[in-house]
Amino acid sequence: MPVKCDNRGNGILESVKKHIYIYSPSSAVRDKASFKRGIKRLEALDYEVEVDEAALAAHQRFAGDDETRLAAIHRAAASGADVALTTRGGYGLTRLLPGINYKAIAKAISKGTQFVGLSDFTAFQMALLAKTGALTWAGPALGEDFGAEAGADDIMQACFDDLVTGQGEGSGWQLPRHAPDSIANGAETNGGRKHGEYTIKDAMLWGGNLAMLTSLVGTPYLPAVKGGILFIEDVGEHPYRVERMLAQLLQAGILAQQKAIIFGQFSNYQLVPHDKGYKLASVVAWLQSQVKARVLTGLPFGHVATKVLLPVGQHVTLAVEGRDAFLLWGHQH
Repeated sequence: MPVKCDNRGNGILESVKKHIYIYSPSSAVRDKASFKRGIKRLEALDYEVEVDEAALAAHQRFAGDDETRLAAIHRAAASGADVALTTRGGYGLTRLLPGINYKAIAKAISKGTQFVGLSDFTAFQMALLAKTGALTWAGPALGEDFGAEAGADDIMQACFDDLVTGQGEGSGWQLPRHAPDSIANGAETNGGRKHGEYTIKDAMLWGGNLAMLTSLVGTPYLPAVKGGILFIEDVGEHPYRVERMLAQLLQAGILAQQKAIIFGQFSNYQLVPHDKGYKLASVVAWLQSQVKARVLTGLPFGHVATKVLLPVGQHVTLAVEGRDAFLLWGHQH
């Protein structure tokens, strides 16, 4: 089964253009070409694109100083847009968490604004979930996805369209085969277990970038999710670093409270000779030996072109049928 969005709508799009608000809450936009390409592609898809006044601001490595980026977040919330989309990740949101008006963000979401992003955006998503329980979306960023030089990925674009038009009800992907090689290359084992059939119902989907999740342990900005489905991804992290972060979540008691842990894409790292066979598959196998939760791999989400959109904070159903896996949330509305 190929990666896909589950769209059960009638396919009739509304005539009113959907409003996308572009803002920069993290690192400064360095690749202006991808920024411009992203805007043009969104406009070509017939979206109304509004760019925040500070979207291209720069202060040190950040998209403006802390006050500038906080104001941008709050303008996004007040924009009335259908989607508030980040320009990029990087680093910067962690230091803003104490100053965010979470009630204003949650109110905007209740009125229909969907906040979408990934990577550093995980800090914002977790803090908002912890403070208000509001739903956000793990998904693309303007530059690296819509502004990609090779063009926007078709699956990502279809999933984004499903979100904007309110048609999406879930996502499906094929679990990697046995004989593991690399999760990022789609050749990983399912935690050393044979693929069977099982369903986990009414579990909160949460997670995102593993480094960001780990950095929030011990703070008031990491939600206490029990019986959840945790998804994780990262970029440029050697498997031993991935294991070290997972060990922290394990020893903090967080992983023991989950019903499932789903590995997304772990990309752009290099193994070295002295690893001597230790690789990401080793981390998955180790984790499976440490938890009772189901451990799945191959979720098409992370710092890769092909990515689905995932509702962070939504109660979902995880269904596995052989190598086919589904995350379904339409029935929860």
